[in-house]
Amino acid sequence: MGDASATIRIFDIRSCQNGAYKPQHDLSDIIVRGLKAPFNAKTLPTLLLYNERGLRLYDKITTDAPEYYLFGAEEEILRGHASEIVRIMQSRSLASSESTPAQVLLELGAGAIRKTSYLLHALAALVSETPAIPSATYFALDLEEREIQRTLIQLRNSDAGSAIGGKVQAKGLLGTYENGIAFVLQGGLQETVDDGVHTDTGSVPHERYALQSTRRGSVPGPSVFTGQVTQDADMTKLGQPQLHLLFIGSSIGNFSRGEDVQFLRSLPLRAGYGDTLLLGLDHDNSREEIEIAYNDPHGHTRNFIMNGLKAAGMALGDSELFDLGNWGYTNSYDEGSRTHDAFYKCLHSHRITIPGANEKIYFSKDELLKIEMSLKYSERDAYTLFTDANLRPIQRWMDSTSRFSVWLLERPPFAFPLLSSPTVPTKEIIGERFGVPSMRDWQDIWNAWDFVTLRMIPSSMLFEKPIDLRHICLFYLGHTPAFLDIHLSRLLQEPHTQPEEFKFIFERGIDPNVDDPTQCHAHSEVPRNPEDWPSLSSILAFGGRVRERLTKLYMDISNGNIQLTRKFARVLFMTYEHEGLHIETLLYMLIQRAGNGTIPPPDFITPPWESLLASWNASPKPTYSTVVIEATTVTLGIDDIEADDAIKALDVEGHIFGWDNESPSRQVSVDAFRISWRPITNGEFFEFYTGTRKDKVEFPASWVTHEDGEIRVRSLYGPVSMTIAWDWPILTSYDNMSVYASVKGGRLPTEPELRLFMDKFACGYEGGANIGFRNWHPVPATTGVENRGGQGHNGGVWEWTSTVLEKLAGFVPSQLYPGYSADFFDGHHQVVLGGSYTTIPRIAERRSVRNWYQHNYPYPWVGARIVYDV
Repeated sequence: MGDASATIRIFDIRSCQNGAYKPQHDLSDIIVRGLKAPFNAKTLPTLLLYNERGLRLYDKITTDAPEYYLFGAEEEILRGHASEIVRIMQSRSLASSESTPAQVLLELGAGAIRKTSYLLHALAALVSETPAIPSATYFALDLEEREIQRTLIQLRNSDAGSAIGGKVQAKGLLGTYENGIAFVLQGGLQETVDDGVHTDTGSVPHERYALQSTRRGSVPGPSVFTGQVTQDADMTKLGQPQLHLLFIGSSIGNFSRGEDVQFLRSLPLRAGYGDTLLLGLDHDNSREEIEIAYNDPHGHTRNFIMNGLKAAGMALGDSELFDLGNWGYTNSYDEGSRTHDAFYKCLHSHRITIPGANEKIYFSKDELLKIEMSLKYSERDAYTLFTDANLRPIQRWMDSTSRFSVWLLERPPFAFPLLSSPTVPTKEIIGERFGVPSMRDWQDIWNAWDFVTLRMIPSSMLFEKPIDLRHICLFYLGHTPAFLDIHLSRLLQEPHTQPEEFKFIFERGIDPNVDDPTQCHAHSEVPRNPEDWPSLSSILAFGGRVRERLTKLYMDISNGNIQLTRKFARVLFMTYEHEGLHIETLLYMLIQRAGNGTIPPPDFITPPWESLLASWNASPKPTYSTVVIEATTVTLGIDDIEADDAIKALDVEGHIFGWDNESPSRQVSVDAFRISWRPITNGEFFEFYTGTRKDKVEFPASWVTHEDGEIRVRSLYGPVSMTIAWDWPILTSYDNMSVYASVKGGRLPTEPELRLFMDKFACGYEGGANIGFRNWHPVPATTGVENRGGQGHNGGVWEWTSTVLEKLAGFVPSQLYPGYSADFFDGHHQVVLGGSYTTIPRIAERRSVRNWYQHNYPYPWVGARIVYDV
């Protein structure tokens, strides 16, 4: 065994810092500072639990205390899904024809590696033949050198070790979480993956540790982060190995809310390189389950916790400083904050004297001394955490009792923050939830716009019309900047950005009558021949100048050179949402060519369809297919009259802006009705269409017949099988939906009815709704599950209503954009509510938004649910 241990490589990385780390005092200072706090506010660092004896006691909890479900639940997931997980992790490499750098798995707080061994075994199984150089490296990051060495030797001598031999090399990293992050950012992986680097495993001084916010299940790590880490340039080099971070055991729960976000934001994951994060999260289970999990009847957890007092005394120089007879163990779970706390409870009033300091600490009877915190995560908590941390879920696995989840996440090339995100200004007029968009909002939408237009449309498609009822693709690259520039010029009374003639080509698109395309509202006259269009480079240069112009306007407002009035605010709101609406328009055009032209979204990990299907099939379904909404009154719309902008010129703060058809607000009485929990699915409509009703409906434009005769469902990744998309909401015309609902004995909901349902049961973006590019495809709806009070999402679609778009009492057309709504009061357009998987959150979340499409227009991403009269 001695020879074996000599070959274990452990790299001392404790000197690595990245600038986002706030150095701590040594352990004794932290202990004393925590003990000097007021009554019931005293604390000890969780680190104390994880000395050598504490680690053995913790292992006993995982083996002998079944009440501690977290370990077993996560082990069940990893044991059952390891092959699936690593295959998705490796999907970018497996799909690439190019040689890729070695893969790296880096576990933050590795502990005993028992659960991780399943992943390593599965990773090795992907390598059919033993290569000359191992194709992957596993790094176990932890604070205890002897523990790292012991567990790596144990791994090598296990069955998993035999399986990974020659295929996956295992090494250790000695340091904190923060050291590990800095190590990666500074290019350490490129050096240590090579076999020629020597180890350095000297003694470990306490002052170099991150001493706070430790986790149960391994020795601790997270430091105090002051903000988002800026990644070094080396991180983007192609030579950087593909990185897969493992942060399991619900370790993230030992950070406070907000600190968990900052920590995850700091992780060195690159967008577009296939880097992933495997994260374990404990659910917001019942108080009884959680409290007994951390205080089992056999006392294993109590022994583990009480050992921390011994460790505290040893750190201060007197192992007997804390008389265990003066202390008990108690714990509690607060369901409101979803936080579990572990405390020492003082049994007798007493005092201690800090060795060498002659400093006395008094404890009162029944006083609580906090030693450990563990956050639990609801669905809303999890999606809020991921979105605020700029992470996108790829897949999720739950244990058989649905008490624990393992998530696989990636850093997306672009994303939209939560409207209530702490990363979005909340005390400024600019950046309010539904007020004036901030420059951050503009940058987010430009990132999305550039991604779609410059990376998903091949040059061969620029002059093509994926939909005959719309312009060529190139038009939309010029339309949004021209629309913005026209309105900035009118607002500022300045000349147009050059070339000025772009305003004549790109000002307004088309939405002709489906039955008679010659009937169309006023629109720009565009060139008829490809050679007559402006070049792509000239359009992009024009767009760049317009963006610079807008940026300057924001700077002038910020500097006080221009006063932000309601009119200025409205133009900024209108032009921003205009860009958001047109991203979706362009994408529902492009999906018609997906698989034979449109480029699938690059730099996002391709959906693991079979794995997702298994999860969708296993997800809970409503007990009943419908729910009754009792008779009530609903408020529709807002009071945002554009004509008032001059009267209330400075009334900007807190004002909600909307399009002209959203005002005025109105009260509508609604009779009781019964409505389906979930929209009509592809599977339901497929059975309808392929049955005896085929002659009653049109073939949906969201479907395509493959050359083998199989009907498939369109996606931006190319058509997928009907099996995969069976439970996705069907996207088809109002006419098709209306016929289906009628045959089923119902009808489509009115606008007030659907609004009532959404108000009551829609979970929103924070709750996981499939909007804002959370996915690039629909997913099965989640509403109607009893343990969530019926709340969920509709799968990522707009929804048809039977309400015709028409002029309402009190309607005043926009002065800035007079034809926005009024041009479509023709009796052919139906109101749709909600938002699709590519609708920006600002639009999808504003309950007054009323979009519309022609009743027989087959292309937009609109679904429907059935209403039955009561």
